Amino acid sequence: MCGIWALFGSDECLSVQCTSAMKISHRGPDAFRFENVNGFTNCCFGFHRLAIVDQLYGMQPLRVKKFPFLWLCYNGEIYNFQALQKKFGFDYQTQVDGEVLLHLYQRFGVQKMASLLDGVFAFVLLDTANRKVFLGRDTYGVRPMFKLSTDDGFMAVSSEAKGLTDLSHSMPTDASIVPFPPGHFETFDLKTTGKVESLEMGRFHCCTQEPAHSLYDSAEVVSGFDEETVKGNIRVLFENAVRKRLMAQRRIGCLLSGGLDSSLVAATLVKLAKEEKLPYPIQTFAIGAEDSPDAMAARKVAAHIGSEHHEISFTAEEGIRVAEEVILHLETYDITTVRASIGMYLVSKYIREKSESVVVFSGEGSDELTQGYIYFHKAPNPKAAAEESVRLLKELYLFDNLRADRTTAAHGLELRVPFLDHRFTSYFLSLPEEMRTPKNGVEKHLLRDSFKGLGLIPDDILWRRKEAFSDGMTSVKKSLYTSLQEHMEGQVNDAQLEKAHKTFAHNPPKTKEAYYYRQVFEKHFPGRAQWLPHYWMPRWIHATDPSARTLAIYTPDKELDQ
Repeated sequence: MCGIWALFGSDECLSVQCTSAMKISHRGPDAFRFENVNGFTNCCFGFHRLAIVDQLYGMQPLRVKKFPFLWLCYNGEIYNFQALQKKFGFDYQTQVDGEVLLHLYQRFGVQKMASLLDGVFAFVLLDTANRKVFLGRDTYGVRPMFKLSTDDGFMAVSSEAKGLTDLSHSMPTDASIVPFPPGHFETFDLKTTGKVESLEMGRFHCCTQEPAHSLYDSAEVVSGFDEETVKGNIRVLFENAVRKRLMAQRRIGCLLSGGLDSSLVAATLVKLAKEEKLPYPIQTFAIGAEDSPDAMAARKVAAHIGSEHHEISFTAEEGIRVAEEVILHLETYDITTVRASIGMYLVSKYIREKSESVVVFSGEGSDELTQGYIYFHKAPNPKAAAEESVRLLKELYLFDNLRADRTTAAHGLELRVPFLDHRFTSYFLSLPEEMRTPKNGVEKHLLRDSFKGLGLIPDDILWRRKEAFSDGMTSVKKSLYTSLQEHMEGQVNDAQLEKAHKTFAHNPPKTKEAYYYRQVFEKHFPGRAQWLPHYWMPRWIHATDPSARTLAIYTPDKELDQ
């Protein structure tokens, strides 16, 4: 997890502009560099480093002697950099995983380069020899990137939008600031003035396609769609996804809510860490009130897998206190995203302050991929469910991936999400639609069934119903959203809510809780409401709130044995 920042064609003095780069310093607490581009005095790079791989040569912008005209600033991890080196005979100068981008670009161009990267990334690549600038972002937008542009060709890029909002420019109209679309690359012509002109925006990968880099992946999949073959392939690809993400020179830990997804990740991680002989036990982290379903379930999983378990106590009052801070980091006012971020923000703070873990595994992406949300029970047919699954995956960068990135990056942690491994997701999405739907009243049935009888996690956890994170970490008697709503009742008056559709024409809030989040967002990011195209809400069912606990089809699990 790092913070990248770059300017092209700035009209303002760079020493003034670079203060904006410091707004994303939390993403890289280990080192900072600010560097002008030779021959282009109004172009520069800023980089905040979290050192995970190659402690010696890992600073950016990354440049190597072989290609002195290439400058690379990227945030992410490329898990197949060694496999690609072996395949194409690349002569690496460093041990930095990102160096492979320079070699791939020089040999194949930007589109093929991006398609061959197995990992998560957001990059700015400058080629001064050909006067070109390239931007790109991974398939699911696990790593963030925002782009600012003006009508006269000034462009700036930042991992978070807050690094762009105060930049100066000479145009009378407002600069456009938008999230860069996942799975895409963009090519710009770099003028002698340092300004840029967009030449092409292209897609290099879509989640339903098998990724180009799967040709160089060692995990073997058996063909055929009979149930046992499919379940075997799911196990092989999932374990492969976790194994490749062990690439780190800093301590690895895992978030553990006690739900199916984080439990499978944690159990597989502990198993592989022993096989790879990591010199430390895997730490797991759970947050919750004393009687929360998540805390009890996580305790049970941790005992089963033998992790070094940490429990962080949580009260609704603590959550209410950090709500504004969380919205500032998130750069969104989406209701369910804010709620779910509060616990993740607090657990990340604990990890940073009270543990040695820096690389943190998590279960993001599974619900979208495997039809895990409770409302999938109401899908009209398997085709509609499959289409909804793909829609959710394509929008992850606006919701769960955004939450997971910002809450961990706020505390200088690096997040890893094996459920969003390209090979795993493309295989799962290639399965017959009927195989992927809820079965026998249980969502994610195929995923659960694939790990049945292995003893990897306790049986009652394997078949535990879906809980929203913000609900599961609080008491069954009173959800976090109820406490938040009660508090916001006193923060927003009835007259404000009545005029909400006039005050906030885009995505008008319909509750006092939503109004409060929007107010805080507008305070920090005025006029930027369009970053969120729509609120996250369940489909195929009458829902007035995103929490699963408000749905008529929600039935909590029986109490877990303690």
